[in-house]
Amino acid sequence: MDHQIQRAGRQILHRETKTEESDDFLPLPEFCLRALRMRRAQQTGDRKAAGELWQDTRGLIFTTKYGTPIEPGNLTRMFALRARRAGLRVIPLRNTRHTCSSLLVALKVHPKVAQRILRHSQIAMTMEVYAEASEEEVRAALGKLSDAMGGAG
Repeated sequence: MDHQIQRAGRQILHRETKTEESDDFLPLPEFCLRALRMRRAQQTGDRKAAGELWQDTRGLIFTTKYGTPIEPGNLTRMFALRARRAGLRVIPLRNTRHTCSSLLVALKVHPKVAQRILRHSQIAMTMEVYAEASEEEVRAALGKLSDAMGGAG
C-alpha cells in the first residue's frame, strides 16, 4: 500500500502513506489473499459491465462499480451494515486498528511484531494508543506478581 484516500472538503485526494513503514512489505494470511482475489474478480466484472464509463482505479482495490474511489461516508455505512448483518457490534471503522492491536496483545504477539503489523514507526504508538489490557489480563498479572512475592494469589 503506497497511498491512501482522504477527504478534503468536497474533494477526495490520493495521498502518500504517512511513513516508510506503511510502504513496507507485509505477508498476508491466506484468508486475506482469498478475499482480495475475490474482490479483484468482482472488480474485473464491474470493469466489464461499466465499459467506457470505467474510471482509472489508480491501483485501488476497493472502488465503486465505475472504478472511482469509494466515498468515505459510504464506506462507513457499508461497514456498519455488514457488521449488523453478521451479528457483530457496530464500531467506528477507524477502531478496527484498535481492535486488531488488542487482539494481537490477547494472542501474546510480541510488541515489535504488532508494531510491524500495525505499521507504526514508533513502538510507543503501538503500546500507548492502541493496545488495551483486559480486566482478566490485569488480574492474571497481579496474581503472578503476588505468587512471585510469596503471596497466596
